[in-house]
Amino acid sequence: MGRVGWVGATAIRAALLAGRARVLVGGSEVMTADAARTLRDSLGCFATGVAVVTAAREGGVAFGMTVNSFTALSLDPPLVLWNVQRSSECLADFDAATHYAVNVLRAEQQALAARYTRKSEHDLDPEDGIAGVTDCPVLVDSLACFECVFRERHSGGDHIILVGEVLHHHHSAGEPLLFYSGRYGRLALIPHESA
Repeated sequence: MGRVGWVGATAIRAALLAGRARVLVGGSEVMTADAARTLRDSLGCFATGVAVVTAAREGGVAFGMTVNSFTALSLDPPLVLWNVQRSSECLADFDAATHYAVNVLRAEQQALAARYTRKSEHDLDPEDGIAGVTDCPVLVDSLACFECVFRERHSGGDHIILVGEVLHHHHSAGEPLLFYSGRYGRLALIPHESA
């Protein structure tokens, strides 16, 4: 192991033993692997919905990527946001796109979520998608769909935050697919209590 690697590994071990979450290595502060895992586990305690964001590459080839970072931002104007990791193989395609659709998945669409999570498997299967109202590719039979035009992109650490204006949306009855603690799940509603 080279000197920098040895010094870095020694500093990280010392930080772990001291219970520190961050350590200075080669002039840069980095999170220890243990601290990163603990943070990830804590973040995983927040249950989210699951969506596939779809768009078209130059030449019209439709693609999709599974996300759980989708959220509403504003009703007036109608804005939503989601984020993509800087190292994602889809980032360049989303950077080049002008429109996208957020397709909120149903509980029975777990296979779609898994398919569009895999590396190098982001081309939209023709059976999965159709052209939406805005001509953006959308998934067939999603629980809800938001067709958007990109409005803003912001830096957010190791992610890019993508803000879009909703041009068209629809929803239908059904149960959402959830993601909690690294696993897919279903919604269990708590009955209303009588007052």
